[in-house]
Amino acid sequence: MVSAGKKEKVLETKIFHRDTWAEVNLDNIFENITSMKKSLKKGVSLFAVVKANAYGHGDYEVAKTALDAGADFLSVAFLDEALALRKKGILAPILVLGASRPESAALAAEHGISVTVFDEAWLEKAKDLLKPGQVLQIHVKVDSGMGRIGIRDKGQLMKVESLLKREACFNFQGIFTHFATADEMKTDLYEKQLAFFKGMLSELTGKPEYVHAANSAASLRFTDSEWNAIRMGISMYGLSPSMEMKPILPFPLKQAISLKTEMVAVKQLAKGESVSYGATYTAEGDEWIGTLPIGYADGWIRKLQGQEVLVDGKRVPIVGRICMDQCMIKLPGPYPAGTVVTLIGNDGDESITVDEIAAKLETINYEVTCMIGARVPRIYMKDNQMNHVRNFILE
Repeated sequence: MVSAGKKEKVLETKIFHRDTWAEVNLDNIFENITSMKKSLKKGVSLFAVVKANAYGHGDYEVAKTALDAGADFLSVAFLDEALALRKKGILAPILVLGASRPESAALAAEHGISVTVFDEAWLEKAKDLLKPGQVLQIHVKVDSGMGRIGIRDKGQLMKVESLLKREACFNFQGIFTHFATADEMKTDLYEKQLAFFKGMLSELTGKPEYVHAANSAASLRFTDSEWNAIRMGISMYGLSPSMEMKPILPFPLKQAISLKTEMVAVKQLAKGESVSYGATYTAEGDEWIGTLPIGYADGWIRKLQGQEVLVDGKRVPIVGRICMDQCMIKLPGPYPAGTVVTLIGNDGDESITVDEIAAKLETINYEVTCMIGARVPRIYMKDNQMNHVRNFILE
């Protein structure tokens, strides 16, 4: 392993050749999962949600860390994501939470991937496409109030259950729903959804192995005897499901991701000179401007103009419009090219959190981490050392 401070050693490997990178602290992810498991009742399984490239953190690395921390299952959004994990050597159970094509049923069964079903016609078609001897693991989705995918009619649920029990090519492995407002302090809709889900469960002739309803927000706030598994998503990455929930979190969450770059150029502007497209920023006097090799193609979007970053433990603003590949910052004085700049993370006594960036963008922390582009290399930290580097572009 290479010490965390020696980024030049990373560059020597020629794994990436730009001076922008994200650091993912696997120890923090491990600890967040461990804390969640300690808070769960005995016998409750944990599904680690690693969809969307693990919310931008890296699917394989997070999946492996989650399993090492005791996760029982992995969850993704699409079959392609599950197949990618299988290709990388992940053998643990994987559930596809979103819709899959019935034409993909045989492929999912071949790779031992569980799929979500919410339609009897899907099953009728899939059973004719499965190969002899194949058994496809099924989780039935109930729409209790999200209005996305899922069964809303008890009669339809009964037909689906009957078909699953009748056909040997299917195993009714799980049933689940998703809460729309579990991260809000007002619980009216949460309670309504929970009651609806319980009503649907009561219609079953027998419960499957897994009954799961709680996302991160619900897992951190509520327990219920009906479910025996939870799905841990955003909290696994050390981020609160909402700003409202921060004061009531049952255990500390440790943010896993940092975003850093290095200044590639530093110049002094004279009074009246401008910066970037549209000349939206004009120097009021002699000013030092640093150029950073990161822009909106990396997820560092134009709306972040004016956002502060950290240089030498001090906050400095982004000035001028953010370009596709670069942006500029106003410096308190001359700094050498190569100076590390922290866009998300800690530097000295100062810190810029994912939540701060989300507030600037008037969005949620989920979107911020998911926006960090694939062309930004990820450096994985473990035991306070660099574990390895991943360059998605070269994969």
